[in-house]
Amino acid sequence: MLKETVPQASRVAVLWSAASSALHLPTLGEVERAARAIGLKLQVLAVQGPEDFDRAFEAMTLKHAEALFVLTDPMLWLHRQRLAHLAAKHRLPTMHGLREYAESGSLMAYGVDLAGVVRRAAFYIDRILKGAKPADLPVEQPTKFELVINLKTAKALGLTIPETLLQRADQVIE
Repeated sequence: MLKETVPQASRVAVLWSAASSALHLPTLGEVERAARAIGLKLQVLAVQGPEDFDRAFEAMTLKHAEALFVLTDPMLWLHRQRLAHLAAKHRLPTMHGLREYAESGSLMAYGVDLAGVVRRAAFYIDRILKGAKPADLPVEQPTKFELVINLKTAKALGLTIPETLLQRADQVIE
């Protein structure tokens, strides 16, 4: 979707938190395979904390990144407004995995509908409180994903979001 939004992009930076490397290493492999399949060169940047953000964005600028993909992480989520500000400052269209990033000013987010996941968790809690053994309950994968596009950010970046992408969006922030 990021490539669809920025079709001329050939270099994409990927930002992730080194503190969550066990979580992110398998995802990074998938991102690298997907990037190769569509002809993108990746610049992978790990940060330890928010004190590394400025350095990471400067490195993206030096390597001429044309877009940014951020792996979801609790530390990065806490600093989503700062990340959106830095992406705007460096004129980088940015994609994340949770809607709150787009609501905080980033270009777009595509990921699991967390509200739906929480509702399903309530179902499991109810069953356990009524005596069900957790080991007897089925493991579920999320079934609903959502696409959120921030048109205010797109306009500020001089981007036109393709109509086909806007039609697929669950929410468009104007």
